[in-house]
Amino acid sequence: MVLRYDGRGGSNRNWQYTSQQGLLRPAGGWFSGGMELVPVAPASVAPAERFTGDVYVSPLHAGEVPSRLISALVHFTPGARTNWHSHPLGQTLHCTGGNGLVVTRDGTVIHLRPGDTVHTPPGEEHWHGATSRSLMSHLAMVEHYNGESATWLEPVSDADYETADAPLGR
Repeated sequence: MVLRYDGRGGSNRNWQYTSQQGLLRPAGGWFSGGMELVPVAPASVAPAERFTGDVYVSPLHAGEVPSRLISALVHFTPGARTNWHSHPLGQTLHCTGGNGLVVTRDGTVIHLRPGDTVHTPPGEEHWHGATSRSLMSHLAMVEHYNGESATWLEPVSDADYETADAPLGR
C-alpha cells in the first residue's frame, strides 16, 4: 500500500506501509541518498549577548522539513552559563561531561552529571551552564516552531548563579 503525505512543507512524498514490520516509512527509505556519516562541525564561540563566560557550540543537526530538530554539542567553561531563555516546544539537555546546572524561574535547581537528561517544557524560562568548579558539556535538542527555537532574555545575575551553584555534597 502506498500513501501520499505532504510533509507540512509542501513537498509530497510517497509513503509505504510495510506489513512485515508494521511500519509506515517513505517509499525508497528514510534517506533519499543513503545513510551518511556527517562530520562534526568545528566549535564556534557562542554569542556574548546570549551567554556569560566562555561557551563553545558544535552544531550537530539542523532539520529540514518535515523535521524540526536542531541539535548541538555545547561546552561550558567553569562558571559559564546561558541567559534566561525559553523554547516554544521545550528543550532536552543530555549531559555528556562535567557538572552543570539547570535552573528555572521558581528557583528549582537540577544538578547535572554525565548521563543525566533534563527536559524543560514549552515556554518554561530557565538557564543552564557549568558549575564554578567544573567544565560541563551537553547535547542540546530543540525543535523549531514557526521558525523560532528560543526566546532569549536577560543575563543571569551573579547572585542568582551563586545561589544555584551552592555545593550539594552530591
